[in-house]
Amino acid sequence: MIRIIPTDDHESLNGFYAENGLEISEDDPTDTSALKSWRLFDENGVFAGAVTLAFRQGDYIIDGIALDKDHRGQMLGTGLLKTALVDARERGAERVFLVARAPEFFRANGFVTVPREEAPEFFECAGCDQYNLSCFPEVMRFDYPEEK
Repeated sequence: MIRIIPTDDHESLNGFYAENGLEISEDDPTDTSALKSWRLFDENGVFAGAVTLAFRQGDYIIDGIALDKDHRGQMLGTGLLKTALVDARERGAERVFLVARAPEFFRANGFVTVPREEAPEFFECAGCDQYNLSCFPEVMRFDYPEEK
């Protein structure tokens, strides 16, 4: 059975995020705006994925989401993402932003690409010397449907 377990120990996920392609290191402390993180364990109890939800400048942010390479393509990332989106909505979010290195995955889950200037200043990509040279992340937004 797949288990998704909440944790408040956001910094413990930095090494996992870095190992799976996110630009963060274990020495780089997680921004204190992190609200909640979740760890995903596969049917054998192996730690296989994580997601972190943050709140910055009045907006909710998916501050990190990753699966190890052996667990990709099994809809586990969708489960992690939905867990964070449900939590954000319960906190009153009307939208959620993220920086995507895999934009097709997020498009398939309801996110749309937005111009960087239409998003809060929540990511450090623009200051990186690889930004738009060898790395082309997209700023994306998920809008919750209006409640009736």
